[in-house]
Parts: sequence; structure tokens; C-alpha cells
Amino acid sequence: MDLFNDEDTNSSVNPDGCCSKFVKKINSKYQSFLDKLTPYYLIRWILFFILFSVFCARIIFSQGYFVIAYALGIYLLSLFIAFLSPRVDPAFTSFSDEEPTLPTTSRGEYRPFIRRLPEFKFWLASSKASVLALICTFVPAFNVPVFWPILVIYFIMLVVMTLKQQIKHMIRYRYLPFSYGKPHHKGKEDTGKVINS
Repeated sequence: MDLFNDEDTNSSVNPDGCCSKFVKKINSKYQSFLDKLTPYYLIRWILFFILFSVFCARIIFSQGYFVIAYALGIYLLSLFIAFLSPRVDPAFTSFSDEEPTLPTTSRGEYRPFIRRLPEFKFWLASSKASVLALICTFVPAFNVPVFWPILVIYFIMLVVMTLKQQIKHMIRYRYLPFSYGKPHHKGKEDTGKVINS
């Protein structure tokens, strides 16, 4: 299979055109791979946790690169908060009526929770960040000497304060960041009798 094959074979060979065709082919293959991977959420997250474990092992065994670990932790925390947040903030729904709001009663119209950051994008961004952080641990310039217990304490405080604020927001606007699908209403039981008209 020729990567540079195109319908227009009569035109002269242009190196910029060949490079752009090659990049488009690579992007197409990459997107096709991501599309095939989308329904397998459990496998995707297992692969992420394996990758994250390799990163953690690299940090522990090298006894360095704590700034990289801290930066990755903050980035993953911001992704997680975006994953838990609704796409439209209920605090500002009075200002914009064009977006659907969160359901406030159980008897109202069913509206699923729409996240600011969908699950697949959350996984993809987390995986890319972990790969980049792992690559950075092989660059000696990023091994900045720091007193790591201070970074750990500061990170734990940041996680607690951020999650506390997010939980307060969830309680105040009465929403859960999880929806399990449209509710099914139970109708009359089927007696099996056939009614002829």
C-alpha cells in the first residue's frame, strides 16, 4: 500500500504536498485507531493505570523528577475536576437560556448529565500527559532538586480544597456527575391474552 498514492497523479511532485499527504495519512490512521478504541473504556483505563504505574515507578527508582510528578498531578486534578463539572455551570444559567440546564426535580424531563470534559477526552488527555511526563523523566535538565515532602503536602492540600469546593458546588446545585441512562417506566404487566377486535 502506497502512502503517497492520490487520485491526481498527473501533477508534478511537490515535496510540501507529499509531506502534507503523509501527515494526513498518519492523522487518519491515528484517528481510526482512537475510534476503534472508544467503546473499550475498561481496557483504556487499565492501560492508563499501567502507564501511570510505570511513571510512578520511574520517579521512585530514580529518586528525582519530583517537579514533573507534581506538574502531572496538578494537570490530572484539573482534568478530573472538569470531568466532574457540568458543561453549563448552574450558577450562570440565568444569564444564558440557550443551553439545557441540570435536572432539578425527579419528575421533570429527563436530562442526562453533560460533562464539561467527556470521559474519552479525559482518558486521552490523561494518557498523553502521562506519556509526556514519562519522556520528561529521561531528560536530565528536568531533574530539578526540590524538597519533595513539601510538594506532596502542598498537593494533598490542593486536592482536598479543590474537591471540597467541587462537592459544595454539587450540593448547592443538587446534581450528581453520573447518569446511568434514561429511566425506564414500568407499564402494565403482560397477561398474555390476545384481544380480538
